[in-house]
Amino acid sequence: MSMFCYQCQETAKGKGCTVRGVCGKTEEVAKLQDVLIYTLKGISEIVVKGKIDIGELSDTNYEIPNSLFMTITNTNFDDESIEKQIKKMLAIRNELRKSVAADNLGGAATFQVDSRESMLEKAESVGILAEPDEDIRSLKQMITFGLKGMAAYAEHAKNLGKENPEIYAFIYEALAAILGDSLSVDNLITLTMKTGEHGIKVMTLLDEANTSRFGNPEITEVNLGVRGNPAILISGHDLTDLEQLLEQTKDMGVDVYTHGEMLPAHYYPAFKEYDNFVGNYGNAWWKQIGEFGSFHGPILITTNCIVPPKSEEVRSRIFTTGPTGFPGCKHIRAGENGGKDFSEIIALAKTLPAPEETETGSIVGGFAHNQVIALADKVVDAVKSGAIKKFFVMAGCDGRMKSREYYTEFAQKLPKDTVILTAGCAKYRYNKLELGDISGIPRVLDAGQCNDSYSLVVIALKLKEAFGLDDINELPIAFNIAWYEQKAVIVLLALLYLGVKDIHLGPTLPGFLSANIAEVLTEEFGIATISTVEDDIESFMNT
Repeated sequence: MSMFCYQCQETAKGKGCTVRGVCGKTEEVAKLQDVLIYTLKGISEIVVKGKIDIGELSDTNYEIPNSLFMTITNTNFDDESIEKQIKKMLAIRNELRKSVAADNLGGAATFQVDSRESMLEKAESVGILAEPDEDIRSLKQMITFGLKGMAAYAEHAKNLGKENPEIYAFIYEALAAILGDSLSVDNLITLTMKTGEHGIKVMTLLDEANTSRFGNPEITEVNLGVRGNPAILISGHDLTDLEQLLEQTKDMGVDVYTHGEMLPAHYYPAFKEYDNFVGNYGNAWWKQIGEFGSFHGPILITTNCIVPPKSEEVRSRIFTTGPTGFPGCKHIRAGENGGKDFSEIIALAKTLPAPEETETGSIVGGFAHNQVIALADKVVDAVKSGAIKKFFVMAGCDGRMKSREYYTEFAQKLPKDTVILTAGCAKYRYNKLELGDISGIPRVLDAGQCNDSYSLVVIALKLKEAFGLDDINELPIAFNIAWYEQKAVIVLLALLYLGVKDIHLGPTLPGFLSANIAEVLTEEFGIATISTVEDDIESFMNT
């Protein structure tokens, strides 16, 4: 076994990638990521045991989430940038260690590596399988993956000037806790639920950051066609990168299109001020291999997800920024105050053909919590009259597996008196279907990016209040969620913390769940995987 990784839904045979990641990451990248995570645990142990005031750790408070973000699936394939990050974090660790007695610290706070070879050698003893107990390992990894998702959302919020010290404190606490071997299964389950609690906090923070800067999302018709101008395609999730790109392309004769999880940017009022912000090009992240080819212009990848390009021509047009990286692609680094210079991308766009049109028409989105709450009376009346029988939360991720066709078929076969609440790239399985509306309410309500799953929680809680219910599980809402990577894990843990039960999770249960931990989730929360479309619809409609 040259590596081991099972953090994504598509991991080999549902058990773990052991030679090369299904995502495309190499053995070296996987091992370097393991060492980076181990280094973060050492820093966290020093902070916790040394009782260091996190208010004095502004740089570290940024670098810890950024490092976690770099290890999310399909984010960074660049072994050199990960090695560089390890060295940066070791320097931070060594400086912090000076204030804490060495005999009070473990191996993660004291190990030394001075070369790529020594890093790879260290990975053999600190990777996922270093924990021998399967159930303990399962819980520790679930917490780790939740922290990765939390870190991504915290970084987005920080880029917008919003921070919550409680989130940083918890990341240190959790990383330090899962480093040792003192926690029992019960202790780790408690820590898992606390991770979900802080998942709610970080999504609340990011929602506040986005809406205070760009306004509340509103119902918007998004163009799917193209114009004849040179253009740039922006993908990922970071809205500050989009804002800077739009400012720099304004009045330059260069159009900007979104791809994948950037689609919801069109729902924010602030971005509607830009005449060159044209529409959305393409679909979910995994279709970028073909869609990047037909776009013709440069592509800016701001965060996950990036798929290893098969063509050198396409690779030459891809630029990365933030936590992302891919060998051979130009990386745009932030300058002072987070400013980024996209002039090279703009100049390249002017030399390349306009995008090739692959579809026409439009789609409607913008149903975040503020917008839906504005429609609350109409929604409540529709439920009370029987026009709407049930809401289906179908948020989450999309992916390449043929089994994900289930979600398209599920949406198509749902009774006409049901409404889909969605967020994340899972929406691409059904957001272009002609599913109609109920009394003017579209049957697919898209709240936005995966982090906007928070909006769906707010909507559910408001509906609970409107109907005078004591328990969120008494609402006519069913959860049929698709997952792929670690941001979906923190969303799931947040839902479990809120007490949401009977979530169907698919297309498969996570490979990182041991049989015993999967049984606990089933017994305590009613977690189940999907079966057939017909059986699942019947089950959902009868509960």
